[in-house]
Amino acid sequence: MVDRLSLRLVPDELWELAEPLIPVFEPRPQGGGTAPVDARAVFTAIVYVLTSGCAWRDLPPSFGVPFQTAHRRFGQWTKAG
Repeated sequence: MVDRLSLRLVPDELWELAEPLIPVFEPRPQGGGTAPVDARAVFTAIVYVLTSGCAWRDLPPSFGVPFQTAHRRFGQWTKAG
């Protein structure tokens, strides 16, 4: 998803810096879930939550990322450094 809001939150220049730092998606060991969500969409959703101050549960569906996925990846990426 690359719409106007997404480009304002995560412009191409920021994404070029962040992308190499983001760990490669690995399926959860317990299984479940769906196909991996686009890393840029997840990153944009995380940036939105962190900059807006909204709760993870209030992440707008227009980002195309379930709030559970955004929250889980934030934890994984934070742990990975």
